[in-house]
Amino acid sequence: MTAERTLAALRRVNAGVGLGCGLVLLAACAFILLEIVMRRVAFGIFGGTDEISGYVMAGVASFAAGYALVERAHIRIDILHRRLPAVGRTLLDILSLGGLFAVSLALLYHGGGVLSKSLSAGSTANTPLETPLWIPQLIWLLGWVWFAVAALVLLVLTIRFALLADWSNAAVLAAPETDESAVEAALNEEEGRRMT
Repeated sequence: MTAERTLAALRRVNAGVGLGCGLVLLAACAFILLEIVMRRVAFGIFGGTDEISGYVMAGVASFAAGYALVERAHIRIDILHRRLPAVGRTLLDILSLGGLFAVSLALLYHGGGVLSKSLSAGSTANTPLETPLWIPQLIWLLGWVWFAVAALVLLVLTIRFALLADWSNAAVLAAPETDESAVEAALNEEEGRRMT
């Protein structure tokens, strides 16, 4: 599989992750809204919306870390990055992706331990719903799996482009998005719309 096809596949999966997270957030909002309306009309309440929405937020946040990584939306301080030549920028990008991958492995290791303990103990939430804790923990952990996969794929592709001295493709994968590149992309998109 070529680097372009790998990156395209990663971005397709990432778009699905973003859409899925958005739909889950919409469903959580609808559930909360329905409970509020039911309180007003005195039909009673479901209960547990605060607990469920907390689980949703934790799961979405873990998936969002991987989504933001692929979309280059993480905040980065690039004062040094901008001043370096292409080789130096790419080395910093590789270092940052390697650090993110190491962090994801630490999260997976410790999160896996917590999930394992919850499964073996049959732990439930100390709430009226008594949610089995392995369910939200597994969803949360799967988000970090996505983060680790995204970080590893971007790291490997960036190293590959660095070995080929293809600095522009390495920058497209890993460099922080600058104001100039965002403006340029928007102008190119607008020009493309005018031509069609």
